[in-house]
Amino acid sequence: MINNEDFAKRLQIVINYYGETASSFAEKIGVQRSSISHILSGRNKPSLEFVLKTLSSFPEVELYWLLNGTGSFPSEAGSEKEINTPIDSHSKTAPEKLIQAPDENKEIERIIIFYSDGSFKNFQN
Repeated sequence: MINNEDFAKRLQIVINYYGETASSFAEKIGVQRSSISHILSGRNKPSLEFVLKTLSSFPEVELYWLLNGTGSFPSEAGSEKEINTPIDSHSKTAPEKLIQAPDENKEIERIIIFYSDGSFKNFQN
C-alpha cells in the first residue's frame, strides 16, 4: 500500500530535482495541474496512469523509489535499467517481437516487466 504523504514528498523531490513547478511538471507528463496539487496535498492517491506517465517522462525516476522509497533517485543507470535475465529462457527476442497486437490497426505502445527482485524493465515502442 502506498503511503500518500511519503509519495507526495518523493514526488516533490522529483519536481524540485528537475527544477519544475507543479504546473510545468503536470504539462510534461500530460496531466491536469489539479492532479499534481491533489496528490501533493494528500487529497488524492496517484493513479497507475499518473505513475507510468511520470516514469515515462523522467527515466531517472525508479518505480519502487517513487512508490515506496526503496531504491534510489536519481537512478544509478540514469535511464532504463539493464537486466541480464532473458525474457524467455529459450529466446533472446525483444518483447515487442514476442507479443503481436490483437488488432492490425493497433500498435503496442509500452511493455513493463516486473521481476521478483523488485527491478523492472521498460520497453517503449
